[in-house]
Amino acid sequence: MAQSLVRAACLTHYAEVAQASGLNPLRMLLDAGLNPRVLDEPDLMIPGDKVGRLLQDSASQSGNESFGLCMASSRLLSNLGPVGLLIRDQETLRDSLNLLVRYLATLNSALSLVIEEVGGTVILRERLLSGRVGEPTRQRVELATGVMVRVIRQLIGRDWQPQRVYFEHAAPKDERMHTKMLGPRIAFNQEFNGIVCTQADLDTRNEFADPAMIRYAQKLLDFAPPADEAYILDDVRRAILLLLPSGRCSIEQVSEHMGVMPRTIQRRLTERGQTFSCAMNDIRKQLALRYVLESKRSLTEVAELLGFTAASSFSRWYQNQFGCSAKAARAGKSSATLPQALWPRDSGIGLRAASGM
Repeated sequence: MAQSLVRAACLTHYAEVAQASGLNPLRMLLDAGLNPRVLDEPDLMIPGDKVGRLLQDSASQSGNESFGLCMASSRLLSNLGPVGLLIRDQETLRDSLNLLVRYLATLNSALSLVIEEVGGTVILRERLLSGRVGEPTRQRVELATGVMVRVIRQLIGRDWQPQRVYFEHAAPKDERMHTKMLGPRIAFNQEFNGIVCTQADLDTRNEFADPAMIRYAQKLLDFAPPADEAYILDDVRRAILLLLPSGRCSIEQVSEHMGVMPRTIQRRLTERGQTFSCAMNDIRKQLALRYVLESKRSLTEVAELLGFTAASSFSRWYQNQFGCSAKAARAGKSSATLPQALWPRDSGIGLRAASGM
């Protein structure tokens, strides 16, 4: 299984927040398997799972449930590297966010972002894949959400407030940092992680847009190493992840989402000994384990989120995949009968080496 990597810039302000929380940042980094020198090398690629472990351990040992948000509180567009330069000088927020979606894989290969517009309402929906059963994602999700809010404020005004912020996880004991960073309208235990804003926000014009800087930033990105086949397969996985809850996740829908022909996707999957149905099943397995074991959603809701048309279909599928019913798994929450790795070793789907989100 290829390893998910992120730019070391994702740890910007880690040392300061750790010290303020009563931790020894160097010891925490070493315990997570990271060389402390990564804090001085923002463009270095480091394992995403170790970053997740570092953030979760730091939050747990310090008792600071808002650890990820604290790290995001001082983020700047420059922490996103050349992508930050490129999106800073676009004409509208819509243009900036569309480019962020386009280049997100160079920032964080495990994070998916989709922009949904319904009437005058816009949902910036985020989904994060973890690598192992039971791996907490709370701190990474809140870090990514906090960075997104900071990015938008730097683009259209520091006083901007989201209409609503949604989190899948439960509320912390103390919500003051969340309110300070994200505004007062935050909902926990929801069906997705995301930010709600208005269409007018997306159309807000950037009075400081600089076309010359756009050309410069684009050249920096164009000189980056080209994507290989494994990278393209990441895009397939991202599309599946985003389309599953709609119940319309097929190779045709994925190809439309990616802007390529279905036969192109199937050819690339076949070259790696994979099929579309297997790729989709792998993602369903990961999400199913998280939803069944780590959330309070009803099994009917879980079935819908995984794209099953009926709860009975989901029940049969879960039994076939894991050798026990979803109800029994939730009641026992025993990992002894579950695979350690959520992504099968022979899946053939690599993770893109991916930053500040």
